[in-house]
Amino acid sequence: MAMVQQVHRWLGRAIGLDLHRVFCEIAICESGQTYGGGRVKMTDEGIEALASSLEPTDRVVMEVSSAAWEVARRLEGHCQQVVVVSPDDTGIAHARTKTDKIDARTLASLLWKGELDAVWSPDDRVRVLRRRLSRREQLVRARTRAKNEVHGVLMRTLQGKPPCSDVFGTKGRRWLAHLQQQLAVEEAETLGSAVRQIDFLDAEIEQVERSVAQQMLAWPEAKRLLTVPGVNLIAAATFLAAVGDIKRFRDSRTLVAYLGLDPRVRQSGEQPARPGRISKRGSSSARWALVEAAWTVVNQPGPLRGFYLRIKARRGHGKAIVATARKLAVLFWCLLSRGEDYAHQQPSLTALKLRRLEVAAGAPTRKGKPSGTWATREQMRHAEKQLAAQAQASYERTVRDWQTAAPKKKAVGASVTAERA
Repeated sequence: MAMVQQVHRWLGRAIGLDLHRVFCEIAICESGQTYGGGRVKMTDEGIEALASSLEPTDRVVMEVSSAAWEVARRLEGHCQQVVVVSPDDTGIAHARTKTDKIDARTLASLLWKGELDAVWSPDDRVRVLRRRLSRREQLVRARTRAKNEVHGVLMRTLQGKPPCSDVFGTKGRRWLAHLQQQLAVEEAETLGSAVRQIDFLDAEIEQVERSVAQQMLAWPEAKRLLTVPGVNLIAAATFLAAVGDIKRFRDSRTLVAYLGLDPRVRQSGEQPARPGRISKRGSSSARWALVEAAWTVVNQPGPLRGFYLRIKARRGHGKAIVATARKLAVLFWCLLSRGEDYAHQQPSLTALKLRRLEVAAGAPTRKGKPSGTWATREQMRHAEKQLAAQAQASYERTVRDWQTAAPKKKAVGASVTAERA
């Protein structure tokens, strides 16, 4: 007798929302039938009216957007579940006919059929960190544009190579101030405006980095990532903001795929599978942070540098850097999931980075007798110097003993040979 498989469907309404800046398109799927639900304005009153119209058994779905998390937060207490999905998982972007009403109905229908997987919803700590890092990224880009404008002035006025290595340092600022008096009026105005913008953006970036540093001081996982040589505050913070809770990933391969550092694979027919470029899915800022950290890590002695050199010999520098970034992601997963510090860390360097983290968070710089983390760093450096001196002395003593024993061995060997003769 054939077994009849029962399909258990969720009972209730599935509501799809297509969010825009001005309005929100609503669609409802009930008992497999989908129909429109009208529009509400994207204001406090409109979202409140939508929340009050929901029933306790309703489920709501929307795609990820700038306002999706705020709308989801306001609707959570009025329905059974709020689902936020990735646009890549719905297939709406590749539809032949795409309108607001059709998009909302498609979301409602897919949710009622159980064919949508919700993306991870960040907690308040991760959400705040993401917002701060995004703000810092925009400020850094604006500062880079202002610096490029200064370089443009120097090129247009045929100034050649500046007399200092850092045009925006102390010596470079004095040179720019002297040069501004000699330039034409329009170029002097452009140079002065760009320098003022750089000063303002430097202060804003410092404020954002102070907030990030204060948050990282209360995050034990961030201090653990800083034990890896070459990983700074921004790299650790960007990784934690993208990943959140490391327990979400059952293994390191899942994390690598989440960050888009896994290679694409193509296979058809009887041809063997061929790996290609990385997939570049997930957070682009996290990939950027890992690649930037890899550039510094490969210059530090340790296993990661050896791994980079082996890959570079076979595949070249570019692929070796990306492979090292992937290895860093695997290393971060191991450190965070096991609750361990990096085994090949440099204690003095780690202490120095922690001290810089405290200073960036607003701690006063201590002059005179060191204390706290600074004293620990000095003690570690002194201990490392002592160990290095002891190792060097032991090596020299071994060489000296060998050199002293070598003539005696030759003399004994000569006498034995003479006796035998």
